[in-house]
Amino acid sequence: METPSNFNQLIEEANGLQLYQSLVKQLNKDFLYANIDLDFAEDILPESLKLLLHETVYKLIQEKFAEYLNLLYIIDVSEEVIKQLDGSDTLQLAEQVSFLILKREWQKVWFRNEYS
Repeated sequence: METPSNFNQLIEEANGLQLYQSLVKQLNKDFLYANIDLDFAEDILPESLKLLLHETVYKLIQEKFAEYLNLLYIIDVSEEVIKQLDGSDTLQLAEQVSFLILKREWQKVWFRNEYS
């Protein structure tokens, strides 16, 4: 599996393998486990998904940092990679973390599809 390097590449790959809805379901499942009140519609447009996820991560960083950390733990985003990000601009940080979340969720969906 070649890891996508940007949002568009990730969505293209998910759509190409007809796994976009599975990606959205995985996001919903992990957000539910993290006790974060966010439920993406399965037919959400990719751009809307990106914006809503970015907005949610931004609010979590700003207002509910413990829940933000819990979400990263549940999704299993690499702590090492998070520490390498520049946290001086919270908006940019939220965008980068949103992509890392989508990338990790995509890995889960891809592996489940590939090896089940």
